[in-house]
Parts: sequence; structure tokens; C-alpha cells
Amino acid sequence: MVQLEVRTPHYLAAAVPAVRRLGTALSRRRGLAIVLAVTAVAVPLGRLVPIVGGPVFGILLGVIAGSVIPALRADVWRPGYDFASKGLLQLSIVVLGTGLSLQQVARVGVSSLPVMLGTLAIALGGAWLFGRILGVRGDTQTLIGVGTAICGGSAIAAATAAIGAKRSSVAYAMATIFTFNIVAVLTFPPIGHLLGMSSEAFGLWAGTAVNDTSSVVAAGYAYSQAAGDQAIVVKLTRSLTLIPIVLTLVALKIRRENRAARALDETSRGSYEGATASIRKPLPWRKLVPLFLIGFIAAAGLRSAGVVPEGWLPTLTVVGSTLITAALAAIGLSLRPRELRDAGPRPLFLGAILWILVAVGSLVLQSFS
Repeated sequence: MVQLEVRTPHYLAAAVPAVRRLGTALSRRRGLAIVLAVTAVAVPLGRLVPIVGGPVFGILLGVIAGSVIPALRADVWRPGYDFASKGLLQLSIVVLGTGLSLQQVARVGVSSLPVMLGTLAIALGGAWLFGRILGVRGDTQTLIGVGTAICGGSAIAAATAAIGAKRSSVAYAMATIFTFNIVAVLTFPPIGHLLGMSSEAFGLWAGTAVNDTSSVVAAGYAYSQAAGDQAIVVKLTRSLTLIPIVLTLVALKIRRENRAARALDETSRGSYEGATASIRKPLPWRKLVPLFLIGFIAAAGLRSAGVVPEGWLPTLTVVGSTLITAALAAIGLSLRPRELRDAGPRPLFLGAILWILVAVGSLVLQSFS
């Protein structure tokens, strides 16, 4: 029997990768068009209702659009959704780094650091403890803890980019942060007046216990001009803790991956030597230090060095917020409501506990400082 070997001409073989890349680009373009359409509605709504903000509207409208028009969840749109939810999300963190001035952070003073670090420890420790008690584990537990501890939506975005969190976890974390941001804006100013807090003390309280930037601004300036100014600087300083937190999350993710690889090696090879050999492979620095985090630090450095003109900052802030809105719209479009129903109300309970702990903890820490 004669077998004929059919060989693809070399020029056709070389063209195959290019054709695949073109197909991926076209698929991305289709999905991105849907994402941008949702973003175009979410951004103006966020400006009309700044307490809610564009990112929350983005994920909410994405979920609604995907539920009303199920065809928007088809696989043909997926490459565009994936690109927006990952690539644009990472880019947004870099752009938002231009809003961080290290000189402003230095002016906050050493006196406020114990309160900021204390509330950070309370939020992260509370997320670990009460997450276990309530049965809220994994990505959802991490994102709610980080969002409450640092800076709401921006921290959730950075953590999501670092660990590749599930869509449902991002949605739950954003919903939780949004809920208690609204509660804080409405309750913090009257409570502050009732307690007779100074503008500086209230600014420190709002800056450490309110999560999202827009809500910090709303609560601070509702109290007084001086309180608003102080709250913004404290909020910027909190943003710096993104760096060690993201690095820690990446390290923990790598550790889990190594454990999984070790278990797989032990199962498939039946030898511990193969497992340890896989663990001892050197890790590339890009895996340990995400590129978007390097970009965030570089952007903050450029701002602090005066390379980024002050006149650019309002535009860059809008660009960063729009990118986050687009990324969350993509997550909402690809989200199945069933993924949210499966978790039930427990993540919201976790968010409530953490919010109360941080709010009370900030007041208590101020009384001792």
C-alpha cells in the first residue's frame, strides 16, 4: 500500500499564524465594540451620579445587557471581552498611578500612618477570619478584603489583574463596596458632627474608612473643605499599599500553583524528586512582579518628579476611570447571573462586617494616636 505524504507549501505554513492573528484581532474588535457601547452609557451615568460612579454602572449595565440579550454572551464576543477585562484593566492601573504624588503622601505625616496601617490590618485580618466563618473563600474573600482595606474599585481592579479573579467574585466585590460607600457618604458627616470631630480628624476617618475615591471626596467635602482636602491625601497614601498587597497576592498565587504542580507530579510520576525539581525551577521576574505594577510605580514616579503636568491630571483621571469602567463592563457582559445566585448573601454580610470593623477601628485608633 502506497501512502502519499501531502506537504503544505512553506509560504502557506508561514501564513497560518498571521491568519490566526487576524482572526483573533477581528474577534476582539467585535467584542470591544460591545464593551465600548456599554461604556459610553456607563461613563455619563457615573458623572450624573458620582456616588455610584462609572465602574459600578459599567458592570451593572453589562450584566443587564447580557441578561436581556443572551446573544451577547456568545463565544464570538469572548476575545474582545477577555482583552478588555484583562488588558484594559491593567492599563487603567498604570494610568491611575499618575494621580499619586509622593510629595502629597509625605505631607500626610507620620501621625496618620498608625491609623492607616491599623485599618489595613483590621480589614485584611477580618476578611480572613470572618470569610472562614461565613464560608466566603477564594477570590471573593480576597477582593472584598482588599477593596475594603485599600481603595475600593481601584484595589479590586489591581487585585483582579494580579490573580485573575473569577467574574462572579469581581461582581460581588464591586456590589459590596458600592453598597457601603453609599452608606458611608450618607452617615459619616452627621456622625462626625455628632462626635464633634475636627476637620483633620474627620478627613483621616473618611480617608481610611470610606473605600472609593468619589465617595471619599463626597463624604469629606460634605463635612468641610479642610476635611475634604485631608481625606483626599489620606486616600492617596492608602493607594500606595497596593504595591505590597499585589506582590503578596502574586506570591501566594505562585505558591498555590507550585503546590498543584507538586501534587500532579507526585500523582503522575510517583516520586517526590520530580515534584521538587518542578518547584525549584527559577521563576521569571515578570511572573513575580506584574508589569502593570511596575507601570503604576513608574507613573507615580513621573508625577512626583513633575514630568506629568498638573493640567493633564483631570484628563488622566477620566481616562483611568473610563478604562476601569470598560473592563468591568466586559466582566458584566460575560457574567452569568447564576454565578451570583450560587454564592447567596454571604459576601454582602462579609462586606458589612468589614466595613463596620474598619469604621470603628479607625475611630478607636485615632483616639490612641
